[in-house]
This record gives sequence, structure tokens and C-alpha cells, in this order.
Amino acid sequence: MRSGLANLPSSLKIGSHLTSLTPSHFALHPPLPGTNPKFSQFSVSHKSRHLNLLPREKHKEAKPKFFPFCLSRGERHLNLLERRKFRLNFGENPRFYSFCYSFEESRLKFSKREKSRAISVMATAYKPEEARRPPALPFLPAAVSKFKIALCQLSVTADKVRNIAHARKAIEEAAGKGAKLVVLPEIWNSPYSNESFPVYAEDIDAGGDASPSTLMLSEAAYRLGITIVGGSIPERCGDQLYNTSCVFGADGKLKAKHRKIHLFDIDIPGKITFQESKTLAAGTTPTIVDTDVGRIGIGICYDIRFQELAMIYAARGAHLLCYPGAFNMTTGPLHWELLQRARAVDNQIYVATCSPARDAGAGYTAWGHSTLVSPYGELIATTEHEEAIVVGEIDYSLIDQIRMGLPLQKQRRGDLYQLVDVERLSSEEKGH
Repeated sequence: MRSGLANLPSSLKIGSHLTSLTPSHFALHPPLPGTNPKFSQFSVSHKSRHLNLLPREKHKEAKPKFFPFCLSRGERHLNLLERRKFRLNFGENPRFYSFCYSFEESRLKFSKREKSRAISVMATAYKPEEARRPPALPFLPAAVSKFKIALCQLSVTADKVRNIAHARKAIEEAAGKGAKLVVLPEIWNSPYSNESFPVYAEDIDAGGDASPSTLMLSEAAYRLGITIVGGSIPERCGDQLYNTSCVFGADGKLKAKHRKIHLFDIDIPGKITFQESKTLAAGTTPTIVDTDVGRIGIGICYDIRFQELAMIYAARGAHLLCYPGAFNMTTGPLHWELLQRARAVDNQIYVATCSPARDAGAGYTAWGHSTLVSPYGELIATTEHEEAIVVGEIDYSLIDQIRMGLPLQKQRRGDLYQLVDVERLSSEEKGH
């Protein structure tokens, strides 16, 4: 179908106002499909007396630019008029106000049909479904669409018993503020050092006294009826050590365990050198978990630098990405916020991070700044470097709104590139 926009003179396509329209325009250029057929009559009849549309005391202030009726973008005029605060004035002219709405509604319907058709044509040619292999899972609504999340930015000491008790108290305080999801920092029960990891490591699978940190998390989740992303702690499994995050449901049961996939091995001359691989082994599996507050993808600190992991989580239908992390004083100021906003915007989902509080006297100094980011890349809630409980609201309906306005999933070029989810692909091939 040929768009009616092609029939418009160029002056109208760039946004002519009502006062610039003449009878000759409408004789040569009939109204767009789906628009109000009385538009030409109406505009011509008001052209010479447009000031009468405003109360008399406003005549001196009125200018033609306050009548932004654009044939090619008719859906904008009511919004612009409202921003100019003329809505009440137009209420004094019911006929004009009624016309505004009828024109806007009909023009929007036409625009949506054309937009839908264009996207459909692009999808056929560019094969967006093939940009993810296997194809991305359907994005399903969560059991709850709106809730509060708390990020507990905790101080960490060399006293493990104190650290556990301190974390318990913070979780209780967060729940008291209405949080249904509580996130703890990376390595919250131990100093962050290669020397400390073996000493503070716990056997999570054995549970009980062998893992007092996760025992506390389980009990707190059950008693408070909340979901907890338990930051991370050093985990011992056989002769291996891992940097591990545990997720507990409101029933107190362990729902998922994520072992840090990308180890923090860096060397910035004159700034910072650290090698987690000296003591820790890397995890081998992406972790996405269904909870009472939605589907959550888990990463730990350095994992956030790798957009492929976040893209896999998004393709698996995640609503939220949680990254317990302890960025340092070199990379923190440069990249911490940037990476969070990038992961959120790239995938159009929420991102939450939780850091330890800063201790300038510690061997490793954390940057802090625990943050919640919207799917639009906006900072919803954040803090500085001191101890704090950051509470923010998550509204999953925003994800759908953003994806409707920016339909990236339907615009990917599967004919040019692919992201392969190796684990899912292998599982599906075995299933066949």
C-alpha cells in the first residue's frame, strides 16, 4: 500500500502549522487515509480567525506556532498543546477540542498500521529470529509486575561471625522497608584477597555448619518471606575454590548457585594488579533462575564486562540482571555505572548491582555505588561509598513499553550475525 505521505507537498511533510494551510492545499492534496475528512473544511474555516480559539485576554500572546497541526506527524499536536498548557483554553471551544482528538486518534491508527507493516517487511528480509541461536525464548510476564528491591552495601571485616550477623541485620532492615528482593555484595563474609578465600571458604552443598553464611540466608529468606540474591562468598567444592552467589526463594530453599564465570585477572601498571585465578576456579555455566519476583540472570562483578552473558540471559527471557560486585578505585569511577547502564540498554531489562562499602584501610578498596538501573538506562536508585541500604522500585511493565517503542528484537540482522547460546543449543540437540 502506498503511504498517503507521498501525496503531501514538502512544506507539509516537515510540519506546516494550521495557519499555513489553504483551500488549494486540500484541493490538490486530499486528506491522508484514516484522517478526519472534515480536516480541510475545518482548517480553512479557522485559518483567518485562529485567534478566536483562545480567550480574548490571550490574543496578544498568541502566536501561530502554538497550533502545531502537522499532517505527517498529527499524533504530536495534542501533546505539544498540552505542554504549552492550552488544554483548558481549548475546553472553551468544544468543537475544536473534539476535532483535536478525532484527528489524533485516526492519524495514530494509520501510523501504527504503516509501522507494523514496515517492521513485518524488515523481519522477513533480515531474519531477526536467527540472530539468536537457538531463537530467543518468549518474554513472559512475571508473577509480580511491581515490587521493591533492596541493595545492601555492607562493610566487611576479618570477623566472619560479625559479617554474618551484620548481613542478617541488614536483610531484616531491608525487608522492613518493603523489599521483596534483597541483594548482598560480592564476598560479603570475607576480606577480598587470595589469602582469605581458602580460609573463609564454605562447603555450600554440604550446608548446615559447613556453610553458616548460606544457612543464615536460607533462614532469613524463609522467615521474612522474601527472595535473596546472596551476594557471593568463597565456596569450597572438593579441591576447588569458587566465587559463588546463591539465590534463595521465599520458602528458604536454594534456587540457584552461580559460580563466577569470568575471573578477575588484571594488571594496570601503577594502578592495580589482581589475579583471582591464583586461588579460584572459573564457573562453567550461565545462571538464570525463576523466582517470585521474576526471572533473574546472575553475574558476579567482572562478569558484567562481558555483554555476551547478559545477551544470553535476555534471550532466555530474563526480567532482571543482578551483579554483586566489588569494582576497585581505578576501574570503578570509569566503568562501574557505564557498564550497568550499557547492559540495561543493550538488553532492555533492569540491572541491579551491589558492592561492599568502602574501607580505605583494607587490602582491596571497593568503589561502592550500589545501583539500580532501568531498561532505559536511567539510574533509579544509587548511593555513594558508605554503608547503605538502597531501595528502589521495579516495574516490569516498563520493559514492554520500551520494547514497543524500540523493537530491537524484531530489527536484529540474523542474516549478518548470530549469538550462540552453547548450553541451550547442546541441550536441545541432546533432546532431539
